[in-house]
Amino acid sequence: MTEFMSNSDAFTWAMETDPRLRSTVVSVILLERVPDWNVVRTRFELLSNKLPIFRKRVVESVPPAPPRWEFCPDFDLDFHMSRVSVPEPGSLDAVLEMARRAAMDEFDQARPMWEITFIDGLADGGAAVLCKFHHSLTDGVGGVQIAMTLYDLTEEPRVIDEEVVEPQIASPQLFQSYRDSANYDMGLLSTAVRGALKTGPLLLLNGLRRPIQTMSEATEMVASVYRTVRPVNRTGSSLMTNRSLVRRLGVLDVSMPRLRAAAHRGGGALNDAFVAGVAGGLRRYHEKHGVDVGDLHLTMPVSLRTTDDDMGGNKITLMRFDVPAGVANPALRINSIHKRTQRVRHEKSLPYTQLIAGALNLVPRWYIGSILRHVDFLASDVPGIPVPVYLGGAKVRAQYAFGPTIGAAVNVTLLTYVDTCALGIDVDTGAIPDFDVFYDCLVAGFDEVLALGD
Repeated sequence: MTEFMSNSDAFTWAMETDPRLRSTVVSVILLERVPDWNVVRTRFELLSNKLPIFRKRVVESVPPAPPRWEFCPDFDLDFHMSRVSVPEPGSLDAVLEMARRAAMDEFDQARPMWEITFIDGLADGGAAVLCKFHHSLTDGVGGVQIAMTLYDLTEEPRVIDEEVVEPQIASPQLFQSYRDSANYDMGLLSTAVRGALKTGPLLLLNGLRRPIQTMSEATEMVASVYRTVRPVNRTGSSLMTNRSLVRRLGVLDVSMPRLRAAAHRGGGALNDAFVAGVAGGLRRYHEKHGVDVGDLHLTMPVSLRTTDDDMGGNKITLMRFDVPAGVANPALRINSIHKRTQRVRHEKSLPYTQLIAGALNLVPRWYIGSILRHVDFLASDVPGIPVPVYLGGAKVRAQYAFGPTIGAAVNVTLLTYVDTCALGIDVDTGAIPDFDVFYDCLVAGFDEVLALGD
C-alpha cells in the first residue's frame, strides 16, 4: 500500500519552500575514544533495514493528497555515511562548525533524508558522530529509541545475528500515482461521511437533552482550536525581529538533579525549570541591549507518542503559547510557566492535530510562514538515556540535539543523558547577531534558576 505523509509532516514539508523554515535536525554524539567504525557502520546498516523509512524518499502526489513515501531505487548506504577528520585544533568548536554547516545545508530530495558523518582526530583522543535527518523521519523520543538499537550497555559490542535483506521494490505502474492519490482522497471523504453519520445524531441528541452543556463543550472546542492556530502578527520581542539563513550552534551542560530541585522549589516540573532558564536568558539578553521584554511567543513540541507506536516516526504536535520572560523572580517564572504548560497539554484540540494540520495545508503558505516567523523561540525537552552507553566499544560521554528554528529566533533542545541535561542551542544570527553575548545571558539565566535548588 502507498504510504502517504501525515498531515502534520506534509505541513512542515510544504513550509520548506521558505528555506528559513526547514525542519532539519542535527545531533552530535561525543565519544571518549575512536570506536570500531566497522561496527558502527554495520549498526546503521541494520537500522536502515529495520526501519524502511530510512530507505525511502519523499515524492509529490497529485493534489490535494499529501506527498508520499516510496523506496529509493538507487539507495546507497555509503552516500549517507562518510568518515572525516576534524580540522585543527580538533576542538569541540570545530565539530560544532561542521554541525552548523550540516544544519544549514538542504537535503537531496531524490534520496532518503539522513546523513551520518564519523569524525575522528579530536585533540583529546576522542571521536564524534554527526547525525543529520529530516524531522519527518523521527521525533526526539523516537530518536532516543533508535539510538538504543545502536548503543551497547557494555564496552564489548554485542553480536547482532541479523541479515540485511534488501527490500523488493516494485516497478511503478502507469498512472499509479494518480490512482493512489484518488484512493486517498476518496478514503478521506468516506471517513468524513462515516464520522458525520456516527456523531451527528449523537450531537443532536445531546443538544436536545443537555443544550447548555453541549453548547459549552462546543464553544470550548472552538476556542481550543483557535488557540492552536491563532495568527501571530508580530514577535513578542521588539529586539529579535529579523530572520536569516545563517545559524550558530552552541552547547551547555546543566545538572539534572539541580534543575529538578529548582523545578520543585518553583512548583513545577523539569521542563518548566528548563523553559524558565531559557526565558531568563532571553530577558537578560534584552536587558543587555536596553530593551524591555514581557511575554514572549514560545513554540513547544508536545509528544503524542503512545506505547503502541512503532520506533521512529514523527509523533509530535507543535503548540504555541506565551511565557513570562519579563518576570525576574525565577520561582514565580517557573510557577507561571507550569500553569500555562499544563493548560496547553490538556487542550481539547490535541486529539485532532492531524485534522487541523490538514486544514492548514489548504491555507496559503506565505500566510503560515509569516506566522511562524513571528515566534520568538522554541524549547524542546527530550527524555534521553538514563545509563552510560557505548558505541562501537567507545563510551558515549555526551550527546547534543539541535532542533530547527522553523522561523523562530532560537531553538534550545534539552536532551538528558545519565544525570546531565545537555542543551543544544540553535541560533538564527539574523535575530541574534551577537551569539557570544546571548550565550553568556543564557548561562546566567540558568544560574539564577539553579540557585533555587541550592
